[in-house]
Amino acid sequence: MLQSRDVITFAWQALKGYRTRTILMLIAMSIGVASVLVLTSLGEGARRYVRGEFASLGTNLIIVIPGRSETSGAGLSNMMGVTPRDLTLADANALTRHPKVKQIAPLNIGGAEISWQNRKREVTVMGTSRELLSIRHWSLSRGKFLPDSDWERASPVCVIGKKIRDEIFSAHNALGQWVRIGDNRCRIIGILSSEGQSIGINVDEVVIIPVASAQALFNTPSLFRIFIEAKTRKSIPKVIQFSKDTIKARHQGEEDITVVTQDAVLATFDNILSVLTYALGGIAGISLAVAGILIMNVMLVAVSQRTAEIGLLKALGASHKGIIILILTEAMLLSAIGGIIGLAIGQLGAWGIRYAVPELPAYPPIWAAVLSFSVAIITGAIFCLLPARKASKLDPVLALAKR
Repeated sequence: MLQSRDVITFAWQALKGYRTRTILMLIAMSIGVASVLVLTSLGEGARRYVRGEFASLGTNLIIVIPGRSETSGAGLSNMMGVTPRDLTLADANALTRHPKVKQIAPLNIGGAEISWQNRKREVTVMGTSRELLSIRHWSLSRGKFLPDSDWERASPVCVIGKKIRDEIFSAHNALGQWVRIGDNRCRIIGILSSEGQSIGINVDEVVIIPVASAQALFNTPSLFRIFIEAKTRKSIPKVIQFSKDTIKARHQGEEDITVVTQDAVLATFDNILSVLTYALGGIAGISLAVAGILIMNVMLVAVSQRTAEIGLLKALGASHKGIIILILTEAMLLSAIGGIIGLAIGQLGAWGIRYAVPELPAYPPIWAAVLSFSVAIITGAIFCLLPARKASKLDPVLALAKR
């Protein structure tokens, strides 16, 4: 125990004796560790942000999209120029018949101009049903959502986002006002709470109208998506199969839809962003190798400068192994201190990212902190083997004579 303490004390005194050299190596090692933490926190923050965005879609969610996601080859339908059938309100109604389906919301999306008195602006218009509010976990700040009526009935009502209310109406009361959306007039019955971005759509800048009104506005009978919420997570596979079978039967035997789940899409993004996080960590890890090379070069110079000291140690009975342990202890102590400083700088950098971009939960993953610190220690030890072996092979007589 005393011998180990002596070795550490000797290494510490050696580092203190050459402060400029020590500070340079500490900077190199701390930058390497800090860069790993900062870059992995960016990747991890992006992954958490995407997970949070998908969570806003709701639970047990199934999305029906028109068209097949995979290629179908050079079949007869492709050669004849036949396109898949559109999804319609009748298709959406047919999907409500399964006992495991909790609720369904058809969806149309397009752009239009909203105007009131002499104020106007371009907005995203969503045509849907009353069920979308609970499926997407949105809330209202004032008023009420779309009426619970037949999907094929076009009602002259709308719900607007908070930013639209602020820009179009300012200090005026928006509820009950008649606005023009495209060529149609409708009355505002509700105002959404501020929800921010939700899967590419800024809820604060959206106008929601009944789906039949949207089809009339955009002059299309087709739907952009159908949102299905299953009653339980276990029932999702049954609802998916029912949706495929039902649409296939209605579309003359053609399975011309793509059915995806929230979990499947989330898992895909999760895998992509996890690989990105590892890649960023690997790129930043290169700086640790550079720091290790710097330590090796500096320690080689240090051995040349301390030949007399090493010769004296060997003359006093220090073994080859003992000299190697002394040099390695210096390098590992240096790496450990640099790693601790790097961890602190990395945490500070991640905090800076969170402060600059509050929406991004850029917290360094624990594995990145542990791995970067461990690699710093290992790198310092490995790259210091060459100067340590060189020091251990010095002849004590020649070393004392600085030759």
